Amino acid sequence: MIKLNLGILFGGKSAEHEVSIMSARSVYKYADREKYDIYPIAVDKKGNWLDQKCSLKIIKNNDIKEIPIAQNIINKGIGNFIKDDYDVIFPLIHGPYGEDGKIQGFFDLLDIPYVGADVLGSAIGMDKGIMKDLFAYNGLKQTEYLTFKKSNKNVVKLSKKFADKQGFPLFIKPANLGSSIGISKIFSEDEIVKAIENAFKYDNKIILEKALNGREIECSVLGKDHLKASLPGEVISSHDFYDYQSKYQDGKAELIIPAVLQDKQIKKIQKMAKKAFKIIEGIGLARVDFFVSKDQIYINEINTIPGFTEYSMYPKLWVKSGLSYPDLIDRLVEIALKKV
Repeated sequence: MIKLNLGILFGGKSAEHEVSIMSARSVYKYADREKYDIYPIAVDKKGNWLDQKCSLKIIKNNDIKEIPIAQNIINKGIGNFIKDDYDVIFPLIHGPYGEDGKIQGFFDLLDIPYVGADVLGSAIGMDKGIMKDLFAYNGLKQTEYLTFKKSNKNVVKLSKKFADKQGFPLFIKPANLGSSIGISKIFSEDEIVKAIENAFKYDNKIILEKALNGREIECSVLGKDHLKASLPGEVISSHDFYDYQSKYQDGKAELIIPAVLQDKQIKKIQKMAKKAFKIIEGIGLARVDFFVSKDQIYINEINTIPGFTEYSMYPKLWVKSGLSYPDLIDRLVEIALKKV
């Protein structure tokens, strides 16, 4: 068997930098060494691409939580990246600069196959405002929401008007970020200004949405033309909502896999998940998040590069659905090589 040269891209300028490192370590650990020669590609928070020696040291050392800022690099950005070194790239930079289409366009220009959504699917999945508008247009049930840009001088006034109509609690969050970073759950009008300021720290577009009192359900999608949806799982957060700390730091969030649901609810969630995937023109993988409230199913969002640690919901759902972590990597690489 001829081995493939698999590049694992991780780190990056996003606020989800640390999560990306954890995801990359899991892929590096579980990828089949009989099928792949594996080449980690670390990117520091300033956007410098590190060489193989440094990247390998980082991915092997679990004590390193953040990629050190590269020193003495003359060529900023892609650094020593050589396209002929790789047969396929597995991008694991979550959030901006990795999940939003930018890096996908770079690989398209170099004719390098890569795992996951292309430029269009990545950009739509990253911008929750555009994503929600497309979901609404295509009839997917979701909670009430508004989007605002930083240039809008009436954000606070319109937010208060929305709150008066919808009631509390509400969520205010950046439109282009993941891992629950920059999100605030607010319970009174007095909290609106601070929550808006917090969200605008991470993006120039924010979303205001009515909070639903319900169960948080997630479903994994895999494929391109012929899609498969996993059994759904349920998240029971250790905090008021499934925020960054409960996801990655305190270890107290409970993942119930599979979620205890009626058969008709499972089928509906799987159907909605695949529909959402098709709406954004997804490729390869995505995790689709839902709320189940008063027997109604609401779609929340889709993530085109979901957390990929061995403890993350996306791979764990596939393991429960009969696909092991190494086999999942193989399937994603296979889709990447055939998607063009």
